[in-house]
Amino acid sequence: MRHAQGYLDSPWPCEDGGPARLQTPQSGLGFGLQTGERLHCVTRRTCLSTMTVLGAPGEVYLLTHSALRAQLGLPTTACVERIDPHTLRTLQRSPRLAGGPMWPGGMALHRDGDLYLVYGRFAHRLDRSCQPLAQLELPMNEAYNSFVVLDNGLIVTKNLSTTRPALLSVIEPGALRFAAAHIRCPEPSVARLSAVGNTVYVVGVRSIFRLHWDSQAGCLRRDETWGLDYIGDSQQSHGWDVVLDSEHAWFMDNGQHRYRIRMVGAGVQQTPNRLIRVSLKDATDHLKINVSSLPGGSITNPPLVDKQRRIVLGYDSANRVLRAWRIDPSASTLSPLWTKTDWACASHMLLYPDTGELVINDYRRWGEEVAVLAVETGQELARVRPGGITQGVVFPSVGWERDFYWSSMGRIARVWVA
Repeated sequence: MRHAQGYLDSPWPCEDGGPARLQTPQSGLGFGLQTGERLHCVTRRTCLSTMTVLGAPGEVYLLTHSALRAQLGLPTTACVERIDPHTLRTLQRSPRLAGGPMWPGGMALHRDGDLYLVYGRFAHRLDRSCQPLAQLELPMNEAYNSFVVLDNGLIVTKNLSTTRPALLSVIEPGALRFAAAHIRCPEPSVARLSAVGNTVYVVGVRSIFRLHWDSQAGCLRRDETWGLDYIGDSQQSHGWDVVLDSEHAWFMDNGQHRYRIRMVGAGVQQTPNRLIRVSLKDATDHLKINVSSLPGGSITNPPLVDKQRRIVLGYDSANRVLRAWRIDPSASTLSPLWTKTDWACASHMLLYPDTGELVINDYRRWGEEVAVLAVETGQELARVRPGGITQGVVFPSVGWERDFYWSSMGRIARVWVA
């Protein structure tokens, strides 16, 4: 697997394992679950957990943020902790970091060895002991929803925008200063950015487009030859994060929802949500397919693509449907592979390419459960209940052993095989 060059060489240096959002580890092996083996977990209550990332062997970092101040219209803050990889107790903690409007931010380990964080309207650089080194205020007084690191090491971020065009900012690591003029997008954008190499992909509220870094001019330039108006004359709402599999871009729409503690029944549009594929070579080569064909379909996260097995997973969180398709050689059609109804997944996932094991959540009986499935068959291999009433919609990560970390807003869990 190609290592994302802008990040630390770690099994999981950032959300989704890399800026292409394949939700696979950069290195390491799957569980290889055997008959009689089970999942066990230890949990810890947190303020609002967003993600964990891995540094050197044994290093696990946790990102959390405050919430109550947002109810009063006050700026919120973030915090980064280095936690014990087994017990989850805090080993080192940052001070409260300046933020602003509340929205789950993002954290990554840059190839320069430091931690970088975007939360609220601030970017921060921290050392591996979680101590601040630099801070940068971002131009919009809105929540910024994370960032990507390009292969050249530059950091690209944007505000979460629903009514006015989003603004892209490029940041130099180290001193944390703007590396180029800000780029105003042609439309608002809610989804997080994705990237491959030095190209950034943006899912706007009605179209997907991309920008390449022009090293000679020192700026991002929009690729006017590639893009798709995925909304068209439909009644769909905006798309979420896009997965880039080196051949195609994959994402889902109907992203507007009423999430409070769960995505079940939270759909807004009375149309089914769709899985959308766009060729990276030619955007006129695209496909849109209903996930469940049930009204009120909605999601808040990306699909999952298994490049090795040519499988794509889509889901309808609002209607509790999970589906897998086989991608044909030309990707012009998708062949149904398996379907699970009454399966309430909503979070980002983990896929172990060597074993085909998929880590996914399932919200049932007013509580979060996490399961391991065989991606080719949908067979359930193991399940555990970390506890809590909130359905996770954020970011898990792999661990250093036969384990992984599951963030679900109000708690962090370590799940391991025994």
